[in-house]
Amino acid sequence: MKDIMDLHTHTTASGHAYNTLYEMARSASEKGLTLFGSTDHAPKMPGTCHEFYFINFKVIPRTLFGVKILMGSELNILDYTGRIDLREGILERLDYTIASIHEPCYKCGSIAENTNAYLGAIKNPYVKIIGHPDDGRFPVDYDTVVAAAAEHRTLLELNSSSLHPASTRIHAKENYRVMLELCKQYKASVIIDSDAHIEADVGNHKLAWELIDETGFPEELIVNGSLDRLLPYIPRLKECL
Repeated sequence: MKDIMDLHTHTTASGHAYNTLYEMARSASEKGLTLFGSTDHAPKMPGTCHEFYFINFKVIPRTLFGVKILMGSELNILDYTGRIDLREGILERLDYTIASIHEPCYKCGSIAENTNAYLGAIKNPYVKIIGHPDDGRFPVDYDTVVAAAAEHRTLLELNSSSLHPASTRIHAKENYRVMLELCKQYKASVIIDSDAHIEADVGNHKLAWELIDETGFPEELIVNGSLDRLLPYIPRLKECL
């Protein structure tokens, strides 16, 4: 499969990333990507931008350096109900969102509580992707999470950054093996993303693809090769086509 997209990336607006939107988009073009998504951290992440950052995306071109552009946010899951940190009036302006658990914004609970946090986010119509659901610091019932993602047509992310040896997320590879097996069972689709915080990592999905090969995960459940395959999950993509 030719991998044509990367929808989990961060710019200097996130506070701990190192390139501008235009630099990241140029890197996507140089890597041969068709679609690039920018998802700076929502306001509860320490050091990130104010919510005002997310209200003026209309000024950003739909194509930069020959690459189609989607503008979203990586939301923080805040509690065991799956509450997130941008209000509806802003969410409805975005092309898509990723919802993730981050240590600075979420207090780990029991397996049932962490699972409920993901379920609440999955059921939120503005959430299109669950980001890095792999961190062993926040144990979950993967059977329940994957079944819900399949039911609500929410993409589960295979985050290549989580698989890096220096990642602070623990047991990611083992957890992804469990998740991917359940995705086969429930026919739940995944998206492979870089979680790039610097332009050199845009489109860097090497470790994720190695795991896909190791597990024999079916290509038809991976959206990265086709805009048509992604469209049912992110309807605002139509505005780029």
